Amino acid sequence: MATSTVSYLWRDQNAFKGFCTGVSLHSHTNQSKETLDFLANLGNKYSLIRPILARLERRAQEKFGLRVNYAAAYWTPPMTPRLAFDLESRQIEDLDLNSMVSITDHDNIEAPMLLRTIPSARRIPVSVEWSVPYGGVQDFHIGVHNLPSNSAKQWMRTLAEFTANPKQARLKEILVALNDEPNVLVVFNHPMWDLFLVGEEKHQFLVNEFLQKYGAFLHALELNGLRNWEENRSVRRLAQQWNMLLISGGDRHGVEPNANINLTNATSFTEFVHEIRRQRLSNVLFMPQYAEPWKHRLLQSTLDAIRDYPDFPQGSRTWDERAYHPDANGVMRPLNEIWPNGRAPFSIHWTIKAVQMLGQGPVSGSLRLAWNEDSQLRVALGEPEG
Repeated sequence: MATSTVSYLWRDQNAFKGFCTGVSLHSHTNQSKETLDFLANLGNKYSLIRPILARLERRAQEKFGLRVNYAAAYWTPPMTPRLAFDLESRQIEDLDLNSMVSITDHDNIEAPMLLRTIPSARRIPVSVEWSVPYGGVQDFHIGVHNLPSNSAKQWMRTLAEFTANPKQARLKEILVALNDEPNVLVVFNHPMWDLFLVGEEKHQFLVNEFLQKYGAFLHALELNGLRNWEENRSVRRLAQQWNMLLISGGDRHGVEPNANINLTNATSFTEFVHEIRRQRLSNVLFMPQYAEPWKHRLLQSTLDAIRDYPDFPQGSRTWDERAYHPDANGVMRPLNEIWPNGRAPFSIHWTIKAVQMLGQGPVSGSLRLAWNEDSQLRVALGEPEG
C-alpha cells in the first residue's frame, strides 16, 4: 500500500518537525539544454503567435542568412551546478534539516559529476531527467535518480540511444533493468503536463497506456513545484487510480529554490530510495513560494531566464550567452557570438527589455494581484482547509 502525505508550510509552520532531512528532487543547472521546439508548437497551435514567429524567421533569413531551427536551438538555465546545489541546500538547511540534493538536467549528468569534485557535494547522487518519446507524438520525462557511479556513463549511452531511436520493446528492457538496480529511484515527472500540446484527451490516454505497460517499473509520480494546482490535483487522482506513490519535484530552472521537497529521516540518499521503493512511504512538503499565483511564478521563471547576472561566471551572465543556435555553417554557438557586432538586433533587444519590465515594481505587483489564486489555495490538492 502506497502512503503519501502532502503538507503545506504556509499552513503548518511545524510541518517538518519530526524529520531530520529534506530532499530536493528535480532541478536544473546551466548544463541542461532546454529546447526551443515548443515555440514552433505554439505557433502551430495559436494563430496569434504564428505571424510574430514568421516575422522573426523572415528577418533572420534576410538580415543574417540564418534559417531559424527551433529543434536544434536551445537555452540553458542561469545557475551553475555549484550555485544550484547551494541554493537548494540552503533552503532546506534554513529549516534546521540536513539537506540532500538530486539535480536532474535534461539527458546529461555533467552537473552531479562536476559537483562530486567539491567536498561539500561529493555525496550528491548521479541523476538525470530522461526524455522518453512515446506514442509518436509525445515526450514523457522520467527522473532517474542515484545511478551507480561505476556504470552511470554506460547508462547515459543506453538512455540516449533509446531517445534517438525509440522502440517499445527496448523501453521495457531499460525500465526493467533500472528497476533491477536496487538503489535507483525512477519517477514519472509531471505526468499530466501535455508537453507537446497533443490535446488533453489524447495525452491522458497516452499516460494511462504508459502506466498500464510500464507502471510496475516506476516508483512514484511527481507532484511538480512548477505546475499549477489543477494539474497536480490530477496527478493525485492518477496516483490513487494506479495505487502509486506521490513524490516531490521542484523542476527549478531559474533562481527560486524548488517549491516542494520530501521530508525523511533517512541519513543517505540510498536510504531515502529504499524508503520510497520498499516502504512505499513519501512525505511531500510544499514551500511558501508555491502559494504564489501560478502565472506570476511562471513570469518570474521566465524573467530569471532572460535576466542579466553580472556576478555569475562568464557564459552565464546574459540571456544571449545562455541561448544557442546553429550559425550559418551549422556550428552551435551562443547568440551573442552570432549577432552582428556581438549585440542583439534592436527589435529583439527592446522586446527583451519590455518583458523584463513586467517584473519591476508596480507592474509586477499589479499582475500578481490580478493573478491571485486564493480560491485555489483553499482546496490545495483536494484537501479541506486546515
